[in-house]
Amino acid sequence: MGNRVVPGDLHSLTIFEELLKCSVCFEYMNRPIYQCHNGHTLCASCKVRVLNKCPTCRQQLGDIRCLALEKMAESLQLHCKYEEFGCPEIIPYYTKLMHEDSCNFRPYSCPWPGFPCSGFGDIPLLVSHLTDYHKAVMFNSCDFELGLLTEDLRENLGCRCIAAIINCYGKYFCVQTEAFFQASTPICVVFLSLIGNQAEACNYSYSLEIGGNGRKLTFEGIPRSIKESERRSLESADSLIVLGSMVHSLGEEKRQPKLEITGRIWKSQIPVCTCVDKTG
Repeated sequence: MGNRVVPGDLHSLTIFEELLKCSVCFEYMNRPIYQCHNGHTLCASCKVRVLNKCPTCRQQLGDIRCLALEKMAESLQLHCKYEEFGCPEIIPYYTKLMHEDSCNFRPYSCPWPGFPCSGFGDIPLLVSHLTDYHKAVMFNSCDFELGLLTEDLRENLGCRCIAAIINCYGKYFCVQTEAFFQASTPICVVFLSLIGNQAEACNYSYSLEIGGNGRKLTFEGIPRSIKESERRSLESADSLIVLGSMVHSLGEEKRQPKLEITGRIWKSQIPVCTCVDKTG
């Protein structure tokens, strides 16, 4: 490997790892790496968080780059953090974070809001956890219908919730909802996520129809991976958006309005691989 430091050089690796961890968040630092006049280092994100003041010696940080440490990091290669889940990759330091964001061995976090559940490296284990522990509803069909009480949306304002799990084509999908305010307007979004990576999700398409009282809204799109960040499906517009005023007009019962959701999943004839996002 020439002059590159790999995990076999245990003593050197330990020293490098400690030097390259931010003194504030304790995560590996990416470029630019900053230091104070006394040599204490921290990452660019934490530099903003601590208001440009060194958390170790309380001196003003300025904009001094630790170029020696940045250069040293170029010679370092590390195992993927998901090695214990089976990833065999040894990655150059500055591409490690990018790799880990899209790593196929990255464990699945429990998507149920408000519970500190552990990660799951195995999809069937996660599905069993969702149905057994959280009592999620399961549909064993690519066509599904479910009712969503608007009162539940109000009670869970600001939270992402799982309305159902769909077992289709040997894959598991989650029908997810989220209610929040945008510029003082209440909004409800409904979308589909695949319990898998985004490359797999691009092989499928889905439709959602929400209706009641003789009215309906429809949407067709590509599911997102359940591994993606919370805002990604909203930012990508891969969701059915219902404004608060429409929720009531679509509801069936005045006392307890309910949204009727009808959905269908099918395999795309041509996988839309351009939807893969390497940033996580």
